[in-house]
Amino acid sequence: MPKTYDYIIVGAGSAGCVLANRLSADPSIRVLLLEAGPRDWNPFIHMPAGLSKLVNFKSLNWNYETEPEPALNNRRLYWPRGKVLGGSSSINAMCYSRGHRTDYDDWAAAGNPGWSWQDVLPYFRRSEDQARGESDLHGVGGPLSVSDLSYTNPLSEVYIQAAEQAGFARNPDFNGPAQRGVGFYQVTQRQGRRCSTAAGYLNPVKSRPNLTVLTGALTLGLTFAGGDRVNGVRYRRRGITQTAIAGREVLLSAGAINSPQLLMLSGIGPAGMLESAGVTCRHELLEVGRNLQDHLDICTLTRCSQPVTYDQLNELKVGLRYFLHHEGEGTSNIAEAGAFVVSGRGRDDRPDVQMHFVPALLDDHGRNRLPGDGYTLHACPLRPQSRGHLAIRSDDPREPIAIHANYLSESEDLEMMLECVKLSRRILEQPAFRPFRAHEIYPGDDVRDRDGLIDFIRTKAETIYHPVGTCRMGSDPHSVVDPELRVRGLSGLRVVDASIMPTLVGGNTNAPTIMIAEKAADLILAGAAARPAQAA
Repeated sequence: MPKTYDYIIVGAGSAGCVLANRLSADPSIRVLLLEAGPRDWNPFIHMPAGLSKLVNFKSLNWNYETEPEPALNNRRLYWPRGKVLGGSSSINAMCYSRGHRTDYDDWAAAGNPGWSWQDVLPYFRRSEDQARGESDLHGVGGPLSVSDLSYTNPLSEVYIQAAEQAGFARNPDFNGPAQRGVGFYQVTQRQGRRCSTAAGYLNPVKSRPNLTVLTGALTLGLTFAGGDRVNGVRYRRRGITQTAIAGREVLLSAGAINSPQLLMLSGIGPAGMLESAGVTCRHELLEVGRNLQDHLDICTLTRCSQPVTYDQLNELKVGLRYFLHHEGEGTSNIAEAGAFVVSGRGRDDRPDVQMHFVPALLDDHGRNRLPGDGYTLHACPLRPQSRGHLAIRSDDPREPIAIHANYLSESEDLEMMLECVKLSRRILEQPAFRPFRAHEIYPGDDVRDRDGLIDFIRTKAETIYHPVGTCRMGSDPHSVVDPELRVRGLSGLRVVDASIMPTLVGGNTNAPTIMIAEKAADLILAGAAARPAQAA
């Protein structure tokens, strides 16, 4: 006999852990949280600098690859996504960035009432435990610890000085009154340890008797009661397929890849594509899996003339210092400093390029270890115009979905990538770096002409891990979810994760995803108060 809960949450990632915490706060509400990956037992998850090791732990990562990208020399790009309690918040670089306030005003203006900056700011503040204290823009006492880095490499300060020499103002808080400028990132850490949503939201409440957390549970699809009402899920755990019933709602929080995949596997999506994959279309929603957006990133790598980088660290010494005292290089998020700047192609004063400075050589997501010492400057255009899509290949939930990111399909995106290289070089060539600069590795000192730089971009550009948009929120009939995140044309089903973003925010996507879940929890509870639970 299937077990019945009030809410079933699929995916214990950046959004799912938030929902599990907030919904189970009422002891009368029964919540089931399903996660395909394991518990967050790996010590490298909790040691911030351990993120460089997590790339090799396939058990914690969905290890996606795109289809061959036509504008990137037909390369398949590596897309890591968290498959563990905490999801991608357990494997990311912990940079706390909300995006620009006008990003949310744009959402509201596009037909999403309730999602303007003034609407979402209270949810950013509610989530936050800001180490610097409370202000009009920051909160204290929330589950997500946000702090300054306790250790930084000296080259990160050199980068900030170089950016100032290049004409960019220092900014002590990218989430403050202005986003524009250069400085150190604040990070989602607590006393030198990663504060994932599993650590901040889930672990403190996992013993609640009304909250059931199942790891190693792969969700296979949705179940229905009648024509348009979703009433549960099927999942496989320990080799056994089971069904769980939701008396109120099923909440998909599996991320921008897995949430639309689950909809498609359940017969919700573009009819032609579903039927070609062997799935009967139950409810046609043409935009499921469409509107895929991501930040494409280009890295400029420089050989360092002094052994001051993170490339040659004594890992045993760093590990002992960290695990004994939670201090030193082990507390670094590696991408310590960065910038939000307006390029030469900027249309207004809103930053259109983001940078992450890494005092180490980072090639191919760190999977290609280069010899010697060096430093890396990431740069990405913040508002790409290109759009991609997802497509299931079959009715087998274990088969990875086809990711067509469609990078650089719009010509403006290539021009912006060239701006990124130009801006990176402008900073790295400043006097502050003179004592540390040996020579440029990528693109290479001899690569200066437009054609050479375009070839470099097509050969080396990679994701910086911000896919969104595949279950777009809107008020128009073509949107996948409405502004209350309810799947259009169905009852008992919402999507709550980065897939609902109509457009990319101008920054990292983890903090906005947490905000979305905080706001969704209020929407869900308000909806529940207005109507009784339905019988299974």
